[in-house]
Amino acid sequence: MISLIALAPLAGGVFLGWTLGSNDAANVFGTAVAARVLTYRRATLICALFVILGASLQGAAGIHTLGGLSQQTMSTLVITSLAAAITGTAMTVIRLPISMSQAIVGAIAGIGLATNSMNWHSLGNVVICWVATPLCTMIIAAVFYWVLGYLLTHIPMSMLTRDKILWSGLIVVGSYGSYALGANNVAIATGIFSGQFERLSDTYLALIGGMAIAFGVISYSKRVMLSVGSGIIPLDAFTALVAVASMALTVHVFAFLGVPVSTSQGIIGSIVGIGLIRRSNAINLRNLRNIAFGWLMTPLTALILAAAAYAIFIDSGVMK
Repeated sequence: MISLIALAPLAGGVFLGWTLGSNDAANVFGTAVAARVLTYRRATLICALFVILGASLQGAAGIHTLGGLSQQTMSTLVITSLAAAITGTAMTVIRLPISMSQAIVGAIAGIGLATNSMNWHSLGNVVICWVATPLCTMIIAAVFYWVLGYLLTHIPMSMLTRDKILWSGLIVVGSYGSYALGANNVAIATGIFSGQFERLSDTYLALIGGMAIAFGVISYSKRVMLSVGSGIIPLDAFTALVAVASMALTVHVFAFLGVPVSTSQGIIGSIVGIGLIRRSNAINLRNLRNIAFGWLMTPLTALILAAAAYAIFIDSGVMK
């Protein structure tokens, strides 16, 4: 068994997982809560359960991706995880649905620049995935919008039956999105610690990260929930279903590829895609601009924090 003292450096990853859960739960159930299909408390409980399932069953696949961005020691790993977590927490407090993948990569880049060990090729691939995520969800949302809309319009059914289908569908895609969140994003929380503990396998790291994310979902996700659910365009049950399904499918595909991506970018991309289909002036450009600003500032803030902490604590000899 590994002692608790030996696992102490992992606390930064647990903190990061909690931050991720508190910010990203909105991406899978924020639309359903805003549409009043589910209460906030019920949504968080379902989300937490499926996050743990996704992390446990499929989370280990993306664990190695982040570890290849730069050379790390246990001390720099602690700095990296804490810099990303502090950045994410600050953005959550001001209610911005940021990308935690950007936070952890920004922190890793800060250490990589400080130690001159940055893998620029791998970083470039990650950035490409950042760009691809919202674009993919926009396209998939457009397809889902037209296909599902056609089916619901042309298949004879009562209004009550239609509502029941949409409400049930929101719960299903929200659960699926939560599973995809755990499977893909658990690597962001604890993936950087892969190989650092002799008796702690990637599977256990994924479980620990999943539980940390789930705790963040339950304890502190309400502040961001309505920002995503209704802050960009008004969503009804149908558009909420399309938005979450598009995001969940995209994120799950990247989970199979072993590339941690942003559920925040995914859900925003799908919501914007729906807004463009319905009418462009329905999009709240001010909120969208604030979210884009958060996406820009997140990696830069985490990079600066990590690089500054390295200079203060490691270069000065306080930490080894």
